[in-house]
Amino acid sequence: MSDQTAILTDASPAEAPPEPLRASGRLRWFELVLLLSIALSSSIFSSLHILITGQVITFYSPDSRWALSLFHEVTVLLLLGYILSRRKIRFADLGLRWSLGDLKSGLGLAIGSYCAYFTAYIFVHAIHHAIFGVAHSGITAQAAFGHAGISAVPFVLVNPFFEELIVRAYLMTEIKELTGSATLSAALSVVVQTAYHLYYGWERALSLGFLFLVFAVYYSRTRKATPIIVAHGAHDLIALFRLW
Repeated sequence: MSDQTAILTDASPAEAPPEPLRASGRLRWFELVLLLSIALSSSIFSSLHILITGQVITFYSPDSRWALSLFHEVTVLLLLGYILSRRKIRFADLGLRWSLGDLKSGLGLAIGSYCAYFTAYIFVHAIHHAIFGVAHSGITAQAAFGHAGISAVPFVLVNPFFEELIVRAYLMTEIKELTGSATLSAALSVVVQTAYHLYYGWERALSLGFLFLVFAVYYSRTRKATPIIVAHGAHDLIALFRLW
């Protein structure tokens, strides 16, 4: 009897869920929420303020805003790199790899996502006008960002990495692994990214949501971040030229 009891006693701890795994899950949720809060909370609050009031609050010159935004995004990317390194994960594991094929895919994705945005805008505008009778266009890009001089170029080059590695690759990967739902991971990614674009007004922001949905579905199916970064970069460069 004592031998059997010893065997059962030795086996019972293995049957219980290991505490480190539960702690690891909680830690991943904490890291995810913390990183998103640091990265996006100010942008979301600012976007909501502009949507509601139509006014941009800024204490800095346009050049200073571009520089500060660049510093913020680089800092958050370094924080993401630290979080990943603690778990022995590389950016390549999130899909950041380089090849000529990814460049071609990115250009095709840029065209396809813009078509999704343009088509969605036609329907969203028609529905919004039918219900309310007026458009809600938000503010112009010039009013939101100010003059785009040479100081805006480094920001525009970094921003696609910032958005797509954090809101797309990292967020979707974590939500998928923590909840097991690819649909939820894509939906949250689109909602979060759309939220900090609300300064464009409901019509354009919701239409951009369809562009982001194309990115999210692509990443969910391919686990490739580079083509999405290329596509996002193409959209940002076109926007930059319009600000000049």
